[in-house]
Amino acid sequence: MSYHLTSNEAGACLQRGFDLHRAGQIDAAEPHYRAALRHRPDFPAAWSNLGLVRMAAGAFDEAEQHQREALRLDPAFPDAHNGMGLVHYHLGRVAEAENCFRGCLRLWPEHPGAHLNLAVALQSRGRLDEAEASYGDALRLGADAAQVYNNLSVLLRELGRTTEAEASCREALRLHPEMADAQVNLAMVLLLTGRWAEAWPAYEARWQIGDLAVARRGFAQPLWTGAQPIAGRTILLHAEQGFGDTLQFCRYAPLVAAQGAHVVLEVQPPLARLLARLEGVAQVVAHGNALPEFDLHCPLMSLPRAFATTPQTVPGKLPYLTADPAHQAAWRDALAGLPGRRVGLVWAGSARAWLPHAAELDRRRSMRLADMAPLAGVRGCSFVSLQLGPPAAQLNEKPAGLLVHDVADRLGDFADTAALVANLDLVIAVDTAVAHLAGALGRPVWLLNRFDTCWRWLLGRDDSPWYPGLRQFRRDAQEDWMSVMQRVAAALEHFSPCP
Repeated sequence: MSYHLTSNEAGACLQRGFDLHRAGQIDAAEPHYRAALRHRPDFPAAWSNLGLVRMAAGAFDEAEQHQREALRLDPAFPDAHNGMGLVHYHLGRVAEAENCFRGCLRLWPEHPGAHLNLAVALQSRGRLDEAEASYGDALRLGADAAQVYNNLSVLLRELGRTTEAEASCREALRLHPEMADAQVNLAMVLLLTGRWAEAWPAYEARWQIGDLAVARRGFAQPLWTGAQPIAGRTILLHAEQGFGDTLQFCRYAPLVAAQGAHVVLEVQPPLARLLARLEGVAQVVAHGNALPEFDLHCPLMSLPRAFATTPQTVPGKLPYLTADPAHQAAWRDALAGLPGRRVGLVWAGSARAWLPHAAELDRRRSMRLADMAPLAGVRGCSFVSLQLGPPAAQLNEKPAGLLVHDVADRLGDFADTAALVANLDLVIAVDTAVAHLAGALGRPVWLLNRFDTCWRWLLGRDDSPWYPGLRQFRRDAQEDWMSVMQRVAAALEHFSPCP
């Protein structure tokens, strides 16, 4: 927000708006910024602050127009450069955002907010060392310390410095005990380092931040925490995040049913047909369809807390998902002509371009099909693509000698993919929903894991308590994917399918 005020009526309106804005009453600030512009249409600070308000409301086109007007009126106005950078960042234009933040700092080298924003942009571009330095500058210059420590904790976790990441989270919470972002980031560190008993309660703060805060279900029925008796009662278990999360945590539904509950499971439509076969589930509802009456509810990713799950007590019954026998038989016939060991491949996850930091994580967890070139030298294998989405187009430029059979046109939903995977000897995949699917089906899966691993894969191990048939091939920070695939190819030479 702008700190440039005037003493006339326009300035007084801006001051009132600024005070409300700083207090978090963003909607209430907007009329005062507009009043300032009625008094003085050529007021750059009012245009810039109005742009921040409209950005907070999700009106990014308006926000960009207002920042441009502020810059037209005063090209040397630092806050407008900073505000324009925020607009670019939220639109996924991270390189442009970085340029704007640097433009602000050229005009005002000690602008604390611009240093903080620059650090976020650099982190979202994978330039972690530079980002760490910028966070240090922001802290030194008086930026919101709790926010800096919170953001820095994520960066330190991505660098593998978990002890420092935890300390940074705890400092953020010391300064701002109710900070939901910091509670969730602390949970991520605790989960990653295996301290799940402390982590699950902190993870509940996820419902206060980002997309989950928007998507939070306002059910009148109470949340089941694991403490209330549920025998004879109907409970709604509902998916909340990605496909992989649903596949991983639906394993708890049979445990809930074993306590005598009537279980209704609401999931993403592409999973509905597959999860209708899940033991203990009385009814599956595709998200968006009408729900039946129920007494209690629980998000899927709150079930580990309800069952006090630790790495030693993960529900381990496998497989907990099964393919339709008729579809499985059809795929058995379709693959009959493929000789040797049948190996499914997935080389890229979804790219969440609208979330810059998530998009950078997606880039790091994914590879190109070309990086799988070492598999071409493995004897006695037939490779089958399980890759969907835009990265599947890379099949048009396969590495020399690597024959990959493309069957994507026959994969309509996860039930189709499950029937195919059930006929494979092995799945080799980056960290995507297909890895969870193969694990849930009890099939051998080799996870190609990025160096800044997701919490669920823990640290310092090449197996997983979630899927006993899973083996991890971790990429070191200084290693490229081709090197990882050379290790995979060497291991595949000696892989023998289970009878």
